[in-house]
Amino acid sequence: MTFSEGGQFEGGRVRKGGGRRGAVGAGVGGGAALVIALLYMVLTGNSPADILGTTTDSGGGGEQGYIGSCTAEQANNDPECRLSAAVDSLDVYWAETLPQQGGVEYVMPEVVSFTDAVDTGCGSATSATGPFYCPADTTVYEDLSFYDQLSSQFGAEGGPLAEMYVTAHEFGHHIENQLGLFERADRSGTGPESDSVRIELMADCLAGMWAGNAATTEDPDTGVPFLEPISRAQLEQALSAAAAVGDDNIQRRSGGDVNPEAFSHGSSEQRVRWFSTGYQGGTIQDCNALDARTL
Repeated sequence: MTFSEGGQFEGGRVRKGGGRRGAVGAGVGGGAALVIALLYMVLTGNSPADILGTTTDSGGGGEQGYIGSCTAEQANNDPECRLSAAVDSLDVYWAETLPQQGGVEYVMPEVVSFTDAVDTGCGSATSATGPFYCPADTTVYEDLSFYDQLSSQFGAEGGPLAEMYVTAHEFGHHIENQLGLFERADRSGTGPESDSVRIELMADCLAGMWAGNAATTEDPDTGVPFLEPISRAQLEQALSAAAAVGDDNIQRRSGGDVNPEAFSHGSSEQRVRWFSTGYQGGTIQDCNALDARTL
């Protein structure tokens, strides 16, 4: 996936370094709950949120500051710039779409890019947790080293759109939170029909909605579409990332049997299918897995 020539992104949207310490809540690992959190989930049947509740002092996780302005060329080649530009695109898309389809005014989540460890409103977390959304402080947290491990640990193809899928998935959790679905859902359970799975599949679908419209969403500052049309190869990268973090794939790669009763994110097939539903013109209502009769 390529940012359009002539694109300019102001920066100042993604904070680098540590997060905020606050009341411990339930963080949501999105398309990506990485090695330790995932293995913990598979082997114990518990939620990765248990790990996010740790009170270990991380020391803030690195140098403070913000990702600065970037050109489209830089966004196409530098992961930090790509994250910042993707966040700009997501902000513009949801600022228009959420009021139209959800009847709710979009409020931008904070975004933090950290290294090694970070303090959040959901407790302290490390890179092992993977990218996640913390509803307690309405912030998306990402350690960009995750993307290498997504390929090496779970077999994803990698690539820019796969990276942006993960960010879009975490923004999907923020949209769910704004729609009041986190309050309705019981995110403590597991199983193929659990609310935990439904919340994750909906976030995949919302990520697909953004991806399907990213090439026609214009940056209001430049009038240039954020992204060039997605090629089939780029789409396959995103679908590969969705499949890689399916519960069944993770369980197999962890050396165990597939146990649907331990599912908290959905199978590979489900994650690909729900992302595709959003990508192929789905609406927020079409993406509402929480109320879907079947998954």
